[in-house]
Amino acid sequence: MRIGIDVGGTNTDAVLMDGMEVKSWHKTPTSADVSSGIMAVLRAVMTEGGANPTDITGVMIGTTHFTNAVVERKRLLQVAAIRLGLPATLGLPPMIDWPDDLGSTLGYHRYMIHGGHEFDGRQIAPLNEDELRAAGRDMKKKGLRAGAITSVFSPVNPDMEIRAAEIIAEEVPDVALSLSHQVGRIGFLERENATIMNACLADLATKVVQSFRLALSTLNITAPFYISQNDGTLMTAEYVEKYPVLTFASGPTNSMRGAALLAGVKEAMVVDIGGTTSDVGMLLHGFPRESSVTVEIGGVRTNFRMPDVLAIGLGGGSLVRDNGLRIGPDSVGYELTEKALVFGGDVLTTTDIVVAAGLADIGDRSKVAHLTPELIENAIVTMHRMVDEAVDKMKTSSEPLPVILVGGGAVLMSRGLSSASHILKPPHFSVANAIGAGIAQVGGEVDRVFSLEGLGRDAALAQAKAEAIAKTVAAGARPETVQVTDIEEVPLAYLPSSATRIRVKAVGDLVVTK
Repeated sequence: MRIGIDVGGTNTDAVLMDGMEVKSWHKTPTSADVSSGIMAVLRAVMTEGGANPTDITGVMIGTTHFTNAVVERKRLLQVAAIRLGLPATLGLPPMIDWPDDLGSTLGYHRYMIHGGHEFDGRQIAPLNEDELRAAGRDMKKKGLRAGAITSVFSPVNPDMEIRAAEIIAEEVPDVALSLSHQVGRIGFLERENATIMNACLADLATKVVQSFRLALSTLNITAPFYISQNDGTLMTAEYVEKYPVLTFASGPTNSMRGAALLAGVKEAMVVDIGGTTSDVGMLLHGFPRESSVTVEIGGVRTNFRMPDVLAIGLGGGSLVRDNGLRIGPDSVGYELTEKALVFGGDVLTTTDIVVAAGLADIGDRSKVAHLTPELIENAIVTMHRMVDEAVDKMKTSSEPLPVILVGGGAVLMSRGLSSASHILKPPHFSVANAIGAGIAQVGGEVDRVFSLEGLGRDAALAQAKAEAIAKTVAAGARPETVQVTDIEEVPLAYLPSSATRIRVKAVGDLVVTK
């Protein structure tokens, strides 16, 4: 049996699964120390499901800790941003487009070094090791414990980044280094931003993973545990300590993967309604559609493999104003049980509306008996209109599609939507995020520019597929289950030698060693 856990900002959800069957589920408030909240929810699902620690073969965890740290500008390390690209790339220094509060938190420690490659692997300039050693000495003097190394076109040729890391490690022992070819995709500034962001989370990643380990060992669970990443697949605890940024947006991804399983469909729209926002996305082949544009995290442009999700200000704690004609985007959030009318508070929320309408049995209904039928009807119509418009924005055609409602706030939706062929609210919809974590597979991806002039298209595709499959197996997938799920080719007409960007994604089932 496997346990799926989603550690959110407000609640920690867990499910105990036997294959694809949900044996038990539980919700508990997220604790400040992480460990105690996870232990509480683990004890609950194992007790309710009649499982012992020895029955557990794997624990899959989704977490928002790293996203929240960047958004809140808390628990971040100062970072040495080392760019290998002179004499080119001088015009736009590292972190040039970062919000000043975040950039100041990380320190704007910039080091510009001669080096880098062209798209076909030719050198822009030889790597200047003397400049690197000088940078390392300055980092040591400043007490910097994290560094981000980015070289021009390193996804094509990573040699300079690897050598730079060796030199910096010699000068600054125990420094945590992030290399851009291991973090981001093609696209220089966005890849550099992603690498710097990964480096600033190095300390937090170690602490969070240690908290997970402590919670499991305290309960005598010896099964391996994995962290879900933002493409719907898993990575090992050791991997997330190196690449915490890959967890960004894993919450909506897990919810969509869970929705696909619970509803038994692979092509649909998913609306995940939480306490503050609703995330709307599209399922393709059972996985979230990936964003094809630059994604901003905490005000910083990145090129992660992020799900294409639209967030709107509608949740179970959203404030209701103007006689029900205006809802959100502000919310009472985790204070719902203190501030909502049905719990004795003085704030009118969407939860109060559905209780007053008799659509949910939450709190004390007598406390909302004074709400007028006009107010209730207006609010219900407004909520459905907001979701309808969001679904329409995210669809790729005018044809109606099934809409799957998940999340604790799914009780807000009680009527049909004009944008939907039909509405699905499957069993266990409130813990779809934890279920998505529990069923996650292992993935690997390659995103490179190939010169087809000498290699040929077929050989380039075969090479990219082989690399993606090898990455998937290395990440912990059973080789016989690995399949290539996505191939994207983009000819780069502005470059010589028939240059083509090829992106290949592969997915496989997790090796269970217990």
